[in-house]
Amino acid sequence: MDRIFFLAGLDRSDLGISEKDLNKIKEEVPDFDDVSTLETILREFKKGEVDSDDLLEEMVGRMDVEESEASHILSLFEDFKNLTPVPSDLTLRSHTTAGWFLILGKMLDREPLPIQLFTVGPKYRREQQLDETHLYRSWTASMVIMAEEMSLEDGERVARKILKKAGFDEVECVKKSATSKYYAPGSEFEIFVPHPETGEMIEIGNAGFYSPVSLANYDIPFPVFNLGIGLERILMIRSGKNDIRSIVYPYEYEDFEFSDEELSQMIDMEKKPKTEQGRKIANLIEKTAKREKDEPSPCEFEVFEGQVRDKKVSVKIFEDEDNTQLVGPAVFNRVFVYDGNIVGIPPEGWENNDFLQKAKAEGVDTGITYIESFSNLAARKIEKSVEEGQEKVTIGVKMIDSLKDINLYLERPGRRYITNESKKIDVRGPFFVSVKAKLG
Repeated sequence: MDRIFFLAGLDRSDLGISEKDLNKIKEEVPDFDDVSTLETILREFKKGEVDSDDLLEEMVGRMDVEESEASHILSLFEDFKNLTPVPSDLTLRSHTTAGWFLILGKMLDREPLPIQLFTVGPKYRREQQLDETHLYRSWTASMVIMAEEMSLEDGERVARKILKKAGFDEVECVKKSATSKYYAPGSEFEIFVPHPETGEMIEIGNAGFYSPVSLANYDIPFPVFNLGIGLERILMIRSGKNDIRSIVYPYEYEDFEFSDEELSQMIDMEKKPKTEQGRKIANLIEKTAKREKDEPSPCEFEVFEGQVRDKKVSVKIFEDEDNTQLVGPAVFNRVFVYDGNIVGIPPEGWENNDFLQKAKAEGVDTGITYIESFSNLAARKIEKSVEEGQEKVTIGVKMIDSLKDINLYLERPGRRYITNESKKIDVRGPFFVSVKAKLG
């Protein structure tokens, strides 16, 4: 009894409407006067003719009130505010045995012996603790054989044959010293198979003959052999896992990992232009930076002149400082993923850096360059400035310290994975690119 879940329901008390209740209703719904319809709906609710899920809908449809007004009316009833579960003597199924007795009693008049049946379904137990091999809710494959004559050895052979088909060649059957009440004394045994990783013998089921006393309560005069197998435990062992919870609740107990390819697909530009002209501006910023990258500064180059959302726009890339170049050394770095790390790699140089060279040769290229991502950011900011009616805008980035600095983001699962696995994101570098636009 201690391991059984008992069902409870909510009491549908009589809900009368007093003069005081009516006055409170009218404070929120001044025109309300349909007391008889409300009382009828509440009576139907008590009888189960109106489901709780449909109570508001019934009130709205039959009383000509808004949903908010119907909610207010129900909120005035204390019985709805202070709902307390009322236990019943119904239970959730703790094992399939309870069902088999009823079914076998009916099958006696329908089928000749031997009767062989199986089912797969859930069972619910209030286990003393939830751990690597115990859950409140689990699935069982259960089988019964009712025959005029059958020995325990016959039952063990059947169990071994079924488990062999499930992929278990090594099976150990251990007779229990204390038999469950619904099994015949001395007939119950537990079934163990080895875990492929640890070699430990794990219990995956049990079997035995139902008690003649229990069977007599259902007018069953023949012996009945029962075999029950825990499906989650079988799956845990077949998949080489050590915790049954990682099978059922992988999001809570399973260590997650991503391949470099999967991580690369989680990286994208945070801001992108929304118009065709905006995309053209982004493309021209990138092309101009590549073409004029070595030009000494101070310098500026026209990138685009045209219309964006019916507004004249002129865009230039520039560098005002003396004795440098139009763009910085890291402008054409590409983003790679290697061994769970996200790194920015220059197109040339750094030949003596073994990690960068391995990442470039063996890692996954996202196809994203720093200048491409920046160009999309600049184009989107120009579009937004046009939308907001600004006259000019300047966009510039100097040093890159993080993905965000170059308009990139990594999806949350990827960030968590990198943190959990002590991997790194290293996209640092001198960027030094500035774009300005005149609007209108």
